[in-house]
Amino acid sequence: MNSTGTTILSENSIDSLAPSRRPWYMKGGTRRPYPATKSRRTGRRLARLWPEEDTYDDRVTNQLMFVPPDYNRTDEHRLKKIMVPHGMGEAKVGSDIFVQHRCPVNTCTIVRDNPDEADLILFKDYVTHVGRRPRNQVWMLYFLECPYHTQSVKNALINWTATYRRDSDIVAPYERWQYYDSSVKQISQTFNYAANKTKKVAWFVSNCHPRNQRMHYAKELSKYIQVDIYGACGTLRCPRSQSQTCFDMLDEDYKFYLAFENSNCKDYITEKFFVNGLGHNVLPIVMGAHPNDYAKSAPYRSYIHVDEFESPKELATYLHRLDHDDELYNSYFRWKGTGEFINTYFWCRVCAMLHDDRPAKFYKDVNDWWRGEGVCTTIKKRPLERYREALCRVISRRLHIVRLCGSICTDD
Repeated sequence: MNSTGTTILSENSIDSLAPSRRPWYMKGGTRRPYPATKSRRTGRRLARLWPEEDTYDDRVTNQLMFVPPDYNRTDEHRLKKIMVPHGMGEAKVGSDIFVQHRCPVNTCTIVRDNPDEADLILFKDYVTHVGRRPRNQVWMLYFLECPYHTQSVKNALINWTATYRRDSDIVAPYERWQYYDSSVKQISQTFNYAANKTKKVAWFVSNCHPRNQRMHYAKELSKYIQVDIYGACGTLRCPRSQSQTCFDMLDEDYKFYLAFENSNCKDYITEKFFVNGLGHNVLPIVMGAHPNDYAKSAPYRSYIHVDEFESPKELATYLHRLDHDDELYNSYFRWKGTGEFINTYFWCRVCAMLHDDRPAKFYKDVNDWWRGEGVCTTIKKRPLERYREALCRVISRRLHIVRLCGSICTDD
């Protein structure tokens, strides 16, 4: 166990966590869920499935392992109809997707017409007029982009949300990390991830003017450490048509990668981090969601957040330290082998949740929930920057007072 209380095992000791003991949604996992138990006092199921039942967790694995208390797949059940009025080409009409995914709760079917008969209507990106709304029909809003790049939803009574945000009813993350054993978050590595790497920081980017000023930060960082920018926003080229070659270069030559999001929004962590960063033997430097959001979503000690440093210069100083200390650099890769990125089986969870007997809910103002105050910030200012601004305001006010007094004395 290390100084933080995290267990560190050798690569051999992790073998005791046999794949067959893992749940069905993990690679090689065979453990299937049992019907949920009920409280003896209230008669309600005990599984925590909804945001208000567990405000800290995203409840993805709870939903994947949920089977209603009285659900029996050998009996006849009325198929729950899920209507998808537009988009989502993978949602083929019928029940095939639920059977093919081996969903624990599979008595659902996808339809594209007859909205009056649907149990749930899934609106991807925007709400369309579907006619009369029957009693007890669920309307779910499905967003994968951040609030800056999604339409405003007006005059629609939304019951459920499905987004990357952890407080959504059905969380649909870009990737979902799952430990094999929650007490084992680091494993000693034998591979040297710093070996033969001669270059410092890389970044693949094409959007040069996002809202969060990430380009300005990268330019400032480049004053103190090598930052190679590939794409429309930099001087180097590595075409997307040769993406594998580009990522091979990243693995072989670079120690760090800028996994900067285009917006600083709650829980907004995309493939820039999970695929471009963690998917390769490079240490991601992240900007976007709050540090607490990354801590909840990413493997332990797998990245560096810019908000941990007062300035790009201070970050560069730490990166130079890592560059000269292979042991410290490699400590950021001990998460490898402790878990995997799981398939979150979105449609399985939608079907299971439709069979829950929870009372109906709705969002009083889904726009306020999605894009209200504090959800996104335009610019993330570091503590030192805020201090300097405050100091400048104080000095400015005092200079103004001095000038004012001088003017009054002269007039006298």
